[in-house]
Amino acid sequence: MAPKKDQKRGLGRGLSALMADVTPEQTQSEGPKRPDLLVPIERLVPNPDQPRRQFTESQLEELANSIRAKGVLQPLIVRVSPRNSAEYEIVAGERRWRASQLAQQHEVPVIVRDFDDTEVLEVAIIENIQRADLNPIEEAAGYKQLMFKFGHTQEKLAEALGKSRSHIANLMRLLNLPETVQDLVSSNALSAGHARALITAPNPEELAKEVVAKGLSVRETERLAKNNIKPALSTKAAAGKPVLEKDADTIALEGDLSAALSMKVNIDHKAGTEAGKISISYQSLDQLDALCRILSAG
Repeated sequence: MAPKKDQKRGLGRGLSALMADVTPEQTQSEGPKRPDLLVPIERLVPNPDQPRRQFTESQLEELANSIRAKGVLQPLIVRVSPRNSAEYEIVAGERRWRASQLAQQHEVPVIVRDFDDTEVLEVAIIENIQRADLNPIEEAAGYKQLMFKFGHTQEKLAEALGKSRSHIANLMRLLNLPETVQDLVSSNALSAGHARALITAPNPEELAKEVVAKGLSVRETERLAKNNIKPALSTKAAAGKPVLEKDADTIALEGDLSAALSMKVNIDHKAGTEAGKISISYQSLDQLDALCRILSAG
């Protein structure tokens, strides 16, 4: 019997193969690569799943000046658009494409590759991460896409991307913050370290504003967040004496697991014992299916 095509796979066809043609786009000093063809700029469309959402105008203009003087030395990596066969979807090099428009170029060199959706997302994320080109929120969202759209695990991502599992987990925890706080991280008003310190705070939005206004350091932010945590009190305490239900470590662990699963996780640990229970709340059948895949992964 022929094997099913849909069998679970690792990261694409191997990162070395995926990344063979992906090179930094701002340093055009290594000499041009041979493109497959030149494509009119209007026939190129951006990847809708591109993890990078922000393009700095000053950097685009700087690259456009280089393109005006030297042309586009590093071809864009593209595939035939799955939505319109007359167009090419950009896999790597969207900033070169945008800068080429500023430089009023009529066509750009491209290398055409037969990538599937998973490989397109992998290359887009890896290219940006290798150049440290994503802000922490974009990077975390990219990891989340790889995990829950394509079933990858944190361990597999860490191994393939050369990152530690804790790096990936810590970044994904940032997605538990309110959007206003995530926006501050995206705009570099807050660092990832500042944001991580606010994850377990009951009022991260208020504290984030205070951190920005006062220019607090990460350590000062950690102390501020710690002073604002009010542990929940048990309503079932014996003899009318309140008992702390959760400590900061338990709350932090809940945050880690929630970020890893993109589902709300509650840990009920019985004080003074090594026993307890974990409950996971899902909001859709897709989330349930993803959870089943994770739990059944061998």
